[in-house]
Amino acid sequence: MTTEAPIYMTPCCAEQMRAELKDLLYVKRPDTVRRVADAAAEGDRSENAEYIYGKRHLRKIDSRIHFLTKRIENAVIVDPVEQGKTASGRVLFGATVTVMNDEGDEKDYCIVGADEYNGSKGLISWKSPIGKALMQKEVGDIATVKTPSGTKEFEIVAIEYKPINGIQITSHF
Repeated sequence: MTTEAPIYMTPCCAEQMRAELKDLLYVKRPDTVRRVADAAAEGDRSENAEYIYGKRHLRKIDSRIHFLTKRIENAVIVDPVEQGKTASGRVLFGATVTVMNDEGDEKDYCIVGADEYNGSKGLISWKSPIGKALMQKEVGDIATVKTPSGTKEFEIVAIEYKPINGIQITSHF
């Protein structure tokens, strides 16, 4: 049994991680092993750049496989639509929250896991300063966020729980 904290993610993120893991295990790693074996067969390994870089690449692949395996093992997959059924009007993981800032501008933030955040698309981690400030709030509440440029306040205008698609986790290969 693991003692690590759970890793919250949406079904879309979990699906992408599983797909990347499958690709690494069944496509990229076997191909790299074959190339390293071919390079090793050429003779002197100490001066064989293809062999040396191939081994280095293989270590990176193995490291990523280990990382993804651990993330998936410890994942708590939260479907935003199901989460919305028990949220009772509060902001929880998976919520899409419309906020209004001090200047009267509205912005949508979607509360997602650490592996799927993308600030430019409004996907923020539940562990981020804004994510933490929004959690457990209800429509009409004010969320106060301390930023490097000062304290900002956001009024919660709307809370929705809808499927989150189009998340692109960063692959390292």
